[in-house]
Amino acid sequence: MSLPGRFITFEGIDGAGKTTHIDALEQAWRQQGRDVVRTREPGGTALAEKLRELVLHDSMDPLTEALLVFSARRDHLQQVIRPALTRGAWVLCDRFTDATFAYQGAGRGFELAVLRQLETWVQEGLQPDLTLLFDLPPAVAASRLQAARQPDRFEALDAAFFERVRAGYLDRRSSQPDRFCVIQADASPHQVAEQVRTAIAERGFA
Repeated sequence: MSLPGRFITFEGIDGAGKTTHIDALEQAWRQQGRDVVRTREPGGTALAEKLRELVLHDSMDPLTEALLVFSARRDHLQQVIRPALTRGAWVLCDRFTDATFAYQGAGRGFELAVLRQLETWVQEGLQPDLTLLFDLPPAVAASRLQAARQPDRFEALDAAFFERVRAGYLDRRSSQPDRFCVIQADASPHQVAEQVRTAIAERGFA
């Protein structure tokens, strides 16, 4: 069943610059008087944030990792995303299921069939209305992160891992092209912002 709100997700490897552009879109829409819900994954609820800390910092096997991510997502959907969409809000989410297919699937080499089954159970057909995929070479992302913060368990992985993650994102986009818009994130901040504005406008969401 279609919900009255709109669900927009921002995806890409760490260092792609998603946060800056989520901030800008959230501010612009709030100034327009829209009901905006800003959230993230893993996370978004008290329970999901606890699970996020485990995923980002504790060593575990890929199946455990995937199950924790989808457990956090289930709570997030039930407590935040679905209620917001039901009341007609605009939900902006920093990462969603595409990240699981990219990181746990392509990056970790975990079985995509299992992830697809978990996606079906947990989301019950709900998908974003639009996904902005911030794409850039992993070497560029790594250089940005190096100066920004202490890396978590994923950010500390090697370049080959992030090449697989990037490929996983692009594969996901190829399988659902109508939902995705690829943003060339190695452009200047102004150019990236223009790409985001254009993508939003083309979907009639401006």
